[in-house]
Amino acid sequence: MFKNKRSIVIRLLLICMPLVFTGAAKHPIYVSVTEIQHNAKDKTLEISCKIFTSDFEAILKSKTKSKVNLLQPTDKALMESLVNQYIQQHLKIKVDGQIKKMEFLGYEQNEDAIQSYFEIGDVATIKKIDVQDNILYEYKSEQISIIHIVVNGNRKSTKLVNPDNSFSLSY
Repeated sequence: MFKNKRSIVIRLLLICMPLVFTGAAKHPIYVSVTEIQHNAKDKTLEISCKIFTSDFEAILKSKTKSKVNLLQPTDKALMESLVNQYIQQHLKIKVDGQIKKMEFLGYEQNEDAIQSYFEIGDVATIKKIDVQDNILYEYKSEQISIIHIVVNGNRKSTKLVNPDNSFSLSY
């Protein structure tokens, strides 16, 4: 039924993710989920990153040495800046060999997680995409990054386990 162990692991994580993010589980794993979707019509990459709120706040507090409250911020602009800076430092995307700059669109609470949104413009086609993702790697050695990429309706997924932090896909 399953072609390889990697496929089994990815399917199990995809099944378990809703339980983890809805609070049905007691945060047994440290994981972030990044979705990258190519919008051929608009020639953009639409990116979202889902990170447990408690973990995200903890790493931002440790880096800034200040109070961080992503859910009820007294200074929303400051929290948006912190989220943007952190993701920009820990998620890098190359399309066909060119490093692409992500534009921050904002963030929101999504169940027990913070969902942040980015966009990369001027991406008409994709032959190869390289992703470097080490979100929360400095926070927990057990951190896992799940990345889903959709190009021309073709969805490919991968899992990176700390310290592994990069991969390439061809379309």
